[in-house]
Amino acid sequence: MDSGGRRKMPWMLKARPRKTVADFMRLPEGTLAELIDGEIYTRSPSPETVHQRVVGHIYLALRTFVEPRRLGEVLLSPLDVHLGTGDIVEPDVIFVRAGRRLVRRWIYGAPDLLVEVISPSRPERDLIVKRRVYMDAGVREYWIVDPKARTVEVLALAGTRWRPAGYFRVGNAIRSRVLPGLRLPVRRVFR
Repeated sequence: MDSGGRRKMPWMLKARPRKTVADFMRLPEGTLAELIDGEIYTRSPSPETVHQRVVGHIYLALRTFVEPRRLGEVLLSPLDVHLGTGDIVEPDVIFVRAGRRLVRRWIYGAPDLLVEVISPSRPERDLIVKRRVYMDAGVREYWIVDPKARTVEVLALAGTRWRPAGYFRVGNAIRSRVLPGLRLPVRRVFR
């Protein structure tokens, strides 16, 4: 109903203005949030213990593989990633190959590999929304980790589309096109 008591028709509804990077940057320091498709999403409540445990196992395994080979840098959330699409995301684990310049407060551009551990409170954001956002931004590889099913889906960018690069369960070892030679046993991720 409008202020005159009349029923609002679809053409009478006002769309909220899209949020911008400038709007995002005005958030108080320490606010855990993402800017996706012109909407700011805050993160609350904090992740569950199992989520954090899985993130830690993946981070440690990737860092242990990457650092001695000087392949780049593995980083852990919270850290803002400013994508060329105008979206600002906060993946759980980030790999940026050697030679890329990192800014003190965030990363500019598409990282080489991003990992998202599915949150039970918002699985559609990792499975649908971020999947599209990361593809459109040119992220080379995306891991979708499901603690409940104890699986890891790996997607590799082929041109401008995702191509399945593996669906790994306990008993398998995760392989990566971005990190050739990596063999990460799935059981290590979910122990």
